[in-house]
Amino acid sequence: MNQEELTDFAAGMGGPGAEDFANGAAALAAALVREAGALASAAAALRNAAAVTPGDPTGGPLSDIRRQRGAMAASGEAAIRAALLLEAAEAIGPGGEAAALAERIAAAAKRAGVPPAALVPSLRAAALRLGTDDGAARIAAATIAAGIAEALGRAA
Repeated sequence: MNQEELTDFAAGMGGPGAEDFANGAAALAAALVREAGALASAAAALRNAAAVTPGDPTGGPLSDIRRQRGAMAASGEAAIRAALLLEAAEAIGPGGEAAALAERIAAAAKRAGVPPAALVPSLRAAALRLGTDDGAARIAAATIAAGIAEALGRAA
């Protein structure tokens, strides 16, 4: 192929289409739900670890009140972030503009007392753990996640 033929061929490859973005949004939302589940499990495990076992004369591994407070605070943070990720998953839909989605997610985060940028790592992790092998949908999901992450980073 000569350069002109290559250019014409590449012009036909415009990236993900509308259906790919719809599939990518659905895959990203599902991945966010999985990330929220992981955070909720971590919150429950921390809460359980901080509980003093009745009848244990030593008070258990977290008998020191400072350790218990730290574990309970981390548990609460994980639970709040899990709830925010579920809200983000609900907000993400096909055709949604990243800035509008980020604004909705940032408003929920601010109501919960969490900086919006704190959700960026979980959002990026979800974009990397999609449950699909559809390449175009993966590209679309990564594009959506990157747009939302960028806007959340500015929403501080």
